[in-house]
Amino acid sequence: MNEFIVSGVFRAGSSREQFKKIVSSQNKKNAIEKVYSLLGSEHGLKRNLIEIADISELGESGAE
Repeated sequence: MNEFIVSGVFRAGSSREQFKKIVSSQNKKNAIEKVYSLLGSEHGLKRNLIEIADISELGESGAE
């Protein structure tokens, strides 16, 4: 599996908080879904409160 860095902002009350998550996933689409799931469970957020700004691939995990 590849590792992705997903960054963006989410609304927390009246302010906006930045986040950066590193997730293992097969592709970018699944990485985005995983971030929605993680932020939703950690902060009680709905998807419309999460704005993903950038996603980049780190490379294959365990290949070093």
